[in-house]
Amino acid sequence: MTVIATTAIPDHLRGALTRWMIEPMPGLYVGTLSARVRTELWTAVAASVGDGAAVLLHPDNNEQGFTLHTAGQRRRTPIDLDGLILIALNPAEPDNESANP
Repeated sequence: MTVIATTAIPDHLRGALTRWMIEPMPGLYVGTLSARVRTELWTAVAASVGDGAAVLLHPDNNEQGFTLHTAGQRRRTPIDLDGLILIALNPAEPDNESANP
């Protein structure tokens, strides 16, 4: 099973994803895809994400049992720690009002 979660992506990209996957809730796409179709879809997503963000999860033969890919700007950044993917949370940008007391 392949899962793609998106935020603020263009409508044409949503249409491309729904040709191959179902959208059980807005921005979440689930399907069973071949490796070739998954790669082509992810290439289209990564090239078209714009100001949005996307995450791809798919099964893989590793310790965790899945692989994670990201595209776009996100506060959460995947980090490979000795073969395990962990998520680092980047701090939010400070507000201009709270920075100047």
